Amino acid sequence: MKRRDFVLLATMFSGVSFVNQASAQFNWGRALDAGRNLLQSETISDSELRVYFDRLAANSDRQNQLASSTSPYGQRIAKLSEGLSSYDGLTLNIRAYISSEVNAFAMANGVIRVYSGLMDRFTDDEIRYVIGHEIGHVQAGHTKARIQTALRTSALRNAVASAGGTAAGVADSALGSLFEQVVRSKHSQANENEADDRALAFMREKQYPLQACVSALEKLEGLGGNNASWLSTHPSPRERADRIRAQI
Repeated sequence: MKRRDFVLLATMFSGVSFVNQASAQFNWGRALDAGRNLLQSETISDSELRVYFDRLAANSDRQNQLASSTSPYGQRIAKLSEGLSSYDGLTLNIRAYISSEVNAFAMANGVIRVYSGLMDRFTDDEIRYVIGHEIGHVQAGHTKARIQTALRTSALRNAVASAGGTAAGVADSALGSLFEQVVRSKHSQANENEADDRALAFMREKQYPLQACVSALEKLEGLGGNNASWLSTHPSPRERADRIRAQI
């Protein structure tokens, strides 16, 4: 074993004691590979991350109904995102899902999806705020940070697996779990405030009505946690609406 590999394993397992013969069953080669994955997740390149997000987006699009370009939702989202195939150096892919869910999400590769359930309740300018908010998450690197955290967690879990455990890596069967950790888990209040600030700047730049930011959040607050899945992935909108109103 190379000295670097020994140091890596020593670091990973410092403070762990093995009190029986079960330790003899531990697959050290698998643990070492997982340790390398842990280090790699800290320095993974943007191009490598894009591969993960492209797979996540493709998997999500397979599992949901994308609005066609000829459908009312497809035509509306195309109109509202006109001129946004790129923005602030980002390449964007903005489409709608046909779903009663009141939600939207973004990925670090510029994929943004807005659910028709949200579109049914929002005006055009309120949807523009949602798009600006999701762009803000991409600009700020929030989902990029999440996937790095998820990969670290996966690597650590595999590092302590016994022989016969699943090797680290993102197989198709694991994409759903990774999607939940990276895309569907709840944003922090700090991340939401940052995305809101960027959305407000987006609305100002495009000369859209700023009050739409406030009214969109107030609508979400009025829907309540049982009716808006947005609230399962975003903190309560009331304080955010007040915060934006103060800035306006």
